[in-house]
Amino acid sequence: MSAATPHGHQPYYFVPAPSRHPVMASIGLFFVILGAGQWINGHGWGAYSLLFGFLWFAFVLQAWFRDAIHESESGLYGSRIDVSFRWSMSWFIFSEVMFFGAFFGALYWLRLHSVPNLGDLEHALLWPDFKAQWPSAGAGITASPAGIVEPFTTMGPFWLPTINTALLLTSGVTLTIAHHALRENHRAKTIAWMWITVLLGATFVGVQGYEYAHAYNDLNLKLSSGVYGSTFFMLTGFHGFHVLVGMLMLLFITIRLMKGHFTPERHFGFEGAAWYWHFVDVVWLGLYLMVYWT
Repeated sequence: MSAATPHGHQPYYFVPAPSRHPVMASIGLFFVILGAGQWINGHGWGAYSLLFGFLWFAFVLQAWFRDAIHESESGLYGSRIDVSFRWSMSWFIFSEVMFFGAFFGALYWLRLHSVPNLGDLEHALLWPDFKAQWPSAGAGITASPAGIVEPFTTMGPFWLPTINTALLLTSGVTLTIAHHALRENHRAKTIAWMWITVLLGATFVGVQGYEYAHAYNDLNLKLSSGVYGSTFFMLTGFHGFHVLVGMLMLLFITIRLMKGHFTPERHFGFEGAAWYWHFVDVVWLGLYLMVYWT
């Protein structure tokens, strides 16, 4: 156990002390779920419960991460812990791949199977005026076979999505430069390129927010705009949330770098955040091609 490890030596494995963090995090998630459910069902107080749950959960996470950082910087994490962290991050990213794979699969099935099948002769009696056409904009097309969805305009690749693509691809390059600088022990260079990466990520989130405002106000494209609107906002919205999370991860890593954390030999906290950011980049490329171009 770690308590029996001589001073100055990393333990073979680490047994953490009993912690209140899991229970405290569960309390926050309870208020998040309670508030979201009540808010969706028309109870105004649900919004306050949702906000309280998120704030509570964020406070618990920062305390939890602070303890983990202290343990790491105290030399309590040996090679076995490093391997466990790498496996954990790998499986986490794999779960995210499956998450987005489900949404991409739904989009594929809608476009190649559901919509064409609803427009064939077998369904002509059910919806005689239905037009099996994608993208689904306009009365009588897939968005509004019964005329109950307002007409809208689809979102094309120019120019906001293309600008965001350039921002994310550039951020992947700057992050890689920062990683190589850290491995060469050029801390000042690492910090400078990390701040550029964080700024690019924050700019992406801002541009996507502007894109959503443009979609709602100018294109009348909403989450309720038929199957096109629901798939568009679910895919791009969840990706935007992941960009926000990844940007915050990189921000905290940058702050830790400024405090002297990480070495050229041991910096998995940096690498884990970098893995996540590159995953977000790849997902966006799929979105850019499948949602905006086709």
